[in-house]
Amino acid sequence: MSEQDILGRIKSLVDREHELRSKTTSGELDPETERRQLADLEVQLDQCWDLLRQRRARIDQGRSPDEAQPNTAHQVEGYLQ
Repeated sequence: MSEQDILGRIKSLVDREHELRSKTTSGELDPETERRQLADLEVQLDQCWDLLRQRRARIDQGRSPDEAQPNTAHQVEGYLQ
């Protein structure tokens, strides 16, 4: 996945986040469903940002960014613990 692919995925996820919030505000979506779906989106965003940081770190080290591999949701979400 290229940097442009990752950035495109991030944009898509952020757009989806805005859509969910808008639907909840207008009453089309209940808050509990919004909360669950937003939690899933946040994990996916964290994974994308993590992969993007990995790619950029590899470039800074003179290594191929294509060697970067996506980390699992569990690993990415465990960074702060």
